[in-house]
Amino acid sequence: MIPAALPPGDVVHEQYGIGVRLPGPLHVLNEGLAFLLEVAAIVALAWWGFTAGGNILVNIILGVGAPVAAMVVWGLFAAPRARFKVALPLILLVKAAVFGAGALAFYGVGHPAVAVAFAVVAVLNTTLATLDREAHFRTAV
Repeated sequence: MIPAALPPGDVVHEQYGIGVRLPGPLHVLNEGLAFLLEVAAIVALAWWGFTAGGNILVNIILGVGAPVAAMVVWGLFAAPRARFKVALPLILLVKAAVFGAGALAFYGVGHPAVAVAFAVVAVLNTTLATLDREAHFRTAV
């Protein structure tokens, strides 16, 4: 049931909560921020990997392997055109894992304030994006 306080276009999603449809410019801004967060997580993982070990071979393996693993998992399950269409909770789990790994990577290279800021922005952005996509999906059906 849709609460009377919400105008048409803002839809309550029965399974996951309230969908909040962002106005066009904010939607675009939030999607752009989501992309930048994804790139930042990959860069942080590479940075951490190339500086993590004492051995150059370990650094290369981690510096290449960590971001590639994150990109593969994201592409398979969380990307807009993901190879596998999975339920929202699994998509959110993948996003939490990649963004969490990115935050830990920032922490691991000696930037705890950046790690916290990254994590907070990632949580807020993912929350807004999820609610916005749910509202767009529900009004499109």
